[in-house]
Amino acid sequence: MAEVTCLEICAGAGGQSLGLEQAGFSHEAAVEVDPDACETLRRNRGSHWKIIEDDVRNVDGHGYAGIDLFSGGVPCPPFSIAGRQLGADDERDLFPQALRLIAEAGPRAVLLENVRGLATSRFGTYRAQVLARLQALGYQTWWDLVQASDHGVPQLRPRFVLVAIRQPWAGYFRWPQPSPCPPPTVGGALHDLMSGRGWPGADAWRDGAHGIAPTIVGGSKKHGGPDLGPTRARAAWKRLGVDGLGIAGEAPGPDFPPGGLPKLTTRMVARIQGFPDTWAFSGRKTAAYRQVGNAFPPPVARALGESIRDALTAPAPLPPGRARRLAL
Repeated sequence: MAEVTCLEICAGAGGQSLGLEQAGFSHEAAVEVDPDACETLRRNRGSHWKIIEDDVRNVDGHGYAGIDLFSGGVPCPPFSIAGRQLGADDERDLFPQALRLIAEAGPRAVLLENVRGLATSRFGTYRAQVLARLQALGYQTWWDLVQASDHGVPQLRPRFVLVAIRQPWAGYFRWPQPSPCPPPTVGGALHDLMSGRGWPGADAWRDGAHGIAPTIVGGSKKHGGPDLGPTRARAAWKRLGVDGLGIAGEAPGPDFPPGGLPKLTTRMVARIQGFPDTWAFSGRKTAAYRQVGNAFPPPVARALGESIRDALTAPAPLPPGRARRLAL
């Protein structure tokens, strides 16, 4: 199997990185500015990936010329810049930096994910500017809404995904098909963790938590401790038998009321995001939860990565003249 390489920016806790690794990509580097997230990456893949703890503005893409895939979970351009010119002076908007690195590194393919809000009409001009720049660099582009629950993740987590591929490989790209099997329910996904300390209500809780989770949010460092989202999300969690007002340090024990509403632990939230239980998160509870909540689910990244890999490793069509000569 031919090796395909990847440079990833805004890698966070490694959700997209892990999924791309599972799809067969080898990371030339993973760039992240948050110290806790970088430590998470080091704990899990420090011996396999080059981890750069730095602002993407300080990264020179020329050093990665010839990579196969440029990827990242680029932060959403703030709604306050909707309608403004791409590259306007706003330190929160990293799309211009991503486009700079793409121009410098010249990858065969690009994968960028973002929140659903970027798909709204108020960002139409901004999206058109991003696509125009990529097309000027020689890429065929696609932008689509991808549902995490279509790929085995027990969560309502729509993500707006940009794929850009050069010819001739662009002609082979197909969006990944949804899994033929429905995602597990929250109860099914978490029962073993919820019952791990002997909570007598775990079986009944599993049977009641028979839906998938609302979108998990990580929040920002400007806000307080972790919880499972705004009022509407917490109401959805309550219907699943979960107290969404915070994150627990451990699963409920034998003294927890059988009919009570338990809180989720960071490990439980990570499993709902599609992380394996072996993936260790660095930092205190709030920092660790924020990494999990902001992550791109690995199963979704894997599905997209496999589709891109299939396109990049497909046999290139012969030039018309060459094909005719071989046919004689």
